[in-house]
Amino acid sequence: MNRDSSFISTLNSSLISEGENFVSRFPLHFSLKKKAAFTLAEVLITLGIIGIVVALTMPSLIDNHNQKVVEARLEKFYSSMNQAIRMAELDYGPREYWFEDNNDLALQEAWIKKYIVPYMNIVKTDTVIIGGRNEFTMYFADGSAVTLVASNGRDWFFFPGDPERCISSSPTRHYKDFIGRCAFAFYYNPVPKSTGDSFMQWNFEPYMSSWDGKESSLKNNTTFGCNENSGWSAYCTRWIQYNGWKIPKDYPFRVKYR
Repeated sequence: MNRDSSFISTLNSSLISEGENFVSRFPLHFSLKKKAAFTLAEVLITLGIIGIVVALTMPSLIDNHNQKVVEARLEKFYSSMNQAIRMAELDYGPREYWFEDNNDLALQEAWIKKYIVPYMNIVKTDTVIIGGRNEFTMYFADGSAVTLVASNGRDWFFFPGDPERCISSSPTRHYKDFIGRCAFAFYYNPVPKSTGDSFMQWNFEPYMSSWDGKESSLKNNTTFGCNENSGWSAYCTRWIQYNGWKIPKDYPFRVKYR
């Protein structure tokens, strides 16, 4: 062995010896033979805690997401529908002259396809059954849809998501069970002041017939108020609009779009 090799060997032995002496003086902090690790029990406890946190926060996150989607689609539909009517007026004249108020499904379909469909982003048209009646339905590119109530040409129900899924959530498929939750009532009043109701604007608006202009009535009206005990919660749409197209904090229903 040459002198350099002997020197290196001696140096290595010295370093190892010093390292072992150092470790022996500080056994809690350094070890060449043992590595820190989680035990199985610690891992399971950590996973359990994470699971509890997820279980507690996930429903709130889902509800918040649902609300945001419903709010955005409601406002978008309201704007798009009124824009379509204004564009139709450019081609056919004032709306009160070409509006048709009837309960014949074939006539309703023909009217919608002539005056509404060409001016909106419609992906398909179809019918759904609500309360035992076929309702003409338009489906939009964002996954939402709107139906024209079969009894007249003025009442419309907007669905932020799949209408069939929303309607089937009711055992009787009746609108009273899902309006304000996964469907929202609108009203089309094309003739100025035709109802004599000062709050029924000449436009395509949230349902607000007989509304006295007070927010408390939107919540508490026994016939149309947005609450569990009213005849049907038609004012829910107007209440959301009244709140800047945001669902109020004291809104009584859990909204959903899917």
